[in-house]
Amino acid sequence: MGVVLLILLLALLFGGLGFAIHWLWFVAVVFAIAWVAGFAFRSGEGRWYRW
Repeated sequence: MGVVLLILLLALLFGGLGFAIHWLWFVAVVFAIAWVAGFAFRSGEGRWYRW
């Protein structure tokens, strides 16, 4: 019984990590698009964002 609970716990943990990593990929893509847009739309000597 303990082994079954351990396997279930590991499956839930890996499922949660997979969802979190998948979500972080979307966040990384959004930031990469914003970074590229910063290069495309910058005007003259200044940047449109202030990091």
